[in-house]
Amino acid sequence: MKLLSVNIGHPRPNPWKGLPSTGIDKRPVDGPVAVTDPGPKGTGAVGLAGDRAHDVKHHGGSDQAVLAHAREDLDEWESELGRPLANGLFGENLTTLGVDVNGALIGERWRIGPDVVLEVSCARLPCATFEGRLERDGWIKQFTRAARPGAYLRVIEPGEIRAADPIVIVHRPAHDVTVELFFRAMTLEPQLLPRLLAADALPEESRERVRRRTTA
Repeated sequence: MKLLSVNIGHPRPNPWKGLPSTGIDKRPVDGPVAVTDPGPKGTGAVGLAGDRAHDVKHHGGSDQAVLAHAREDLDEWESELGRPLANGLFGENLTTLGVDVNGALIGERWRIGPDVVLEVSCARLPCATFEGRLERDGWIKQFTRAARPGAYLRVIEPGEIRAADPIVIVHRPAHDVTVELFFRAMTLEPQLLPRLLAADALPEESRERVRRRTTA
């Protein structure tokens, strides 16, 4: 298991959400990149130096510090979409190889390189910016049906990472709440929502959303 690339955003206009800019245009960079806990959502801060969230209401902050997608998923989408998908095209900070990103457990911890430890916090949920980035009508529905969402991670131990760093799973919690299960519950299968509460590392924002939707 290893890190294929570290991808940093290049600001560009965001007509899809009516915002001045977006950081979804992420591209691989050479050399080490500092990783730190960005703190609470609302400032645009994210976990990787040189990157930031522009839709500060929905992105950024400790629970969405870093976004990871598996290269294997990108390859599968290449086949389905009939077009090449470069590392970073899905807006991910980390493109991994050999890691079951969607099968990762909420609260699972990865050591990347010698210093950095990240913790899986939740699944990526698609938005209008993502659909605009792919230039494909109906992309949100197609992506949602596939349930290969990629994972957000929080920073447990800061440091530096770079392409080709090994990834080692150093902790797996004792529950069955995977990234895929989280995504399915939050999208097309709300009957699964109560199962998410078994994950202690579930973001409080998500936990509150589960409570609202299951008690309404």
